[in-house]
Amino acid sequence: MNTPDENATGGATGTLRPASPAPRAPGPATGNRPVRRRPWGMWLSAAWIGLVALSALLAPLLPLPDPTVPDYEHIASGPVTGHLLGTDQLGRDMLARLIHGARASLQVGLVAVLLGLSAGMLLGLLAGYLRGWVDAVISAVVDLVLAFPALVFIMVLVAVRGATATVLIIGLGSVFVPTFTRLARANTLMWSKREFVLASRVLGSGRLRTLAREVFPNVLPSVLAYAFVVVAVVMVAEGSLSFLGFGLQPPTPSWGSMIAGGRQLLSSSPHIVALPALVLLLTVLSFNVIGDRLRNKTSGRSEVSL
Repeated sequence: MNTPDENATGGATGTLRPASPAPRAPGPATGNRPVRRRPWGMWLSAAWIGLVALSALLAPLLPLPDPTVPDYEHIASGPVTGHLLGTDQLGRDMLARLIHGARASLQVGLVAVLLGLSAGMLLGLLAGYLRGWVDAVISAVVDLVLAFPALVFIMVLVAVRGATATVLIIGLGSVFVPTFTRLARANTLMWSKREFVLASRVLGSGRLRTLAREVFPNVLPSVLAYAFVVVAVVMVAEGSLSFLGFGLQPPTPSWGSMIAGGRQLLSSSPHIVALPALVLLLTVLSFNVIGDRLRNKTSGRSEVSL
């Protein structure tokens, strides 16, 4: 007969078996259901971008001072009556310039990315699906464009054509065409090998029809997720160009030009630089958070990303 100690160890000569743990009652908060993390960062980022976009859209209708008219009685001052966030180095209202500057920064960022995405998506789809000489030519052009310094290209373009919003959009959009092309091409190569795409071809669907109806809808999500990150990069690039004097020229307000204009008074009036820098930081961070969230959502659909 086995002793109680022997029963706990599986017998005197048997192998050792760990005793079964006592069952634990489910916790009061979670029970047996897995804990789901709430995407607070995603919603806060979307709310901030929505607020900035709505303010920029309604800027002409808001009861704000003219962002280009100076108030010589309040130059580089803090919050005073009539100027909620103070004034800049020329006495212009900071709040009005921030909101009107959002129009310029968002316009350049969004339209430039839309231009780069449209051209890059088309080239990537054609290169990845048609392959052959089409893929070879497009890949060679992409490699050639990537070999040229992007900053030098934009600075030369601005010097030749002028620092207008249209020139900045074309320049910044062209810089990101190769990255969108590579991403779309890589995902197209992957999706074009799937069974449902091959079945569509077997059933008599044309190549372009199959590309538009079967491949394109599956490539688009990963490219759109990447586009949100690129918007943040373009906005930083526009701010950097404005800081260097190659961005939008006065009196058109932009966040980058506001930072550049206030750097001489950074010690005495830091709000002139701090406010546009903070708004730019929050906007760029929000686009990055949304882009990362969308990339995680689409990672199960696509195995190729940048």
